[in-house]
Amino acid sequence: MTGRRTRGQGALIALLAVISLLTVAPFLVMLVLALSPPGVQSIPDQLPDELTTDNITGVLSSHGMVRWTLNSAIYSVVSVVVILITATMAGYAFAKKRFPGRDALLWSFLATLMVPFQALLIPTFVLVSELDGVNTFWGLIVPTLANSQAVFLMRQFIRELPDELFDAAKVDGASEWWVFWRLVLPLTKPILATLGVFVFLWHWNDFLWPLVIAQSDKMRTLTVGLATLHGQNVTTAELMAAATVSVVPCLVVFWLLQRYLVNSITMSGLKG
Repeated sequence: MTGRRTRGQGALIALLAVISLLTVAPFLVMLVLALSPPGVQSIPDQLPDELTTDNITGVLSSHGMVRWTLNSAIYSVVSVVVILITATMAGYAFAKKRFPGRDALLWSFLATLMVPFQALLIPTFVLVSELDGVNTFWGLIVPTLANSQAVFLMRQFIRELPDELFDAAKVDGASEWWVFWRLVLPLTKPILATLGVFVFLWHWNDFLWPLVIAQSDKMRTLTVGLATLHGQNVTTAELMAAATVSVVPCLVVFWLLQRYLVNSITMSGLKG
């Protein structure tokens, strides 16, 4: 029995290793091309004799990459901060407060998840355009802030927190704002980190809405900017270098928040 279990675990590890290799392979090819000598147009048969960052420095010094990266950073960071605060407030209200129509309001809000964004794209663009929001940061950011998934996740996490903590704070005379800032936010750090990573990735990799609303070159986000490079005289190595630059912020965010992500997964397992 022990030998059979060992063989089963070995097969599972081998399968996971193969899947991991297939997942990482495109990223490794992108990285090799980005670090290849300038002018490379296809995947080399073997690793270059000398790796260079000329392609990366080249795309950063031209094509508006710095501006596009800054626009994506503003779009993503502001959205993360606002969504996390508002979703936590809404989740706290839906989880711990009693008011008429609470459940109906919650399920009506969650019903919006069944409406694809593509169906709302034209009405949203017309509304933002009428308010002179085209080629502005507020026009880029505001329509994406109502995040039903974030509210639902926060509500599910906060409802598991013991009511005794909130009751004790209220007995001590704590205000609702004190409870929110001193109890709710500290206790929800793991799920905030997890949700923050997801929201950051959603906005950093968002393409459709920035493509529609940011029509000038100065307002383009990095994803839209990279798409425009295909129509220019840019080598494959430079394209891969630009793609590598776009991946770095995502890796940095994950590295900074990985401790909270592990805690969130651990707590979810304990609750289950």
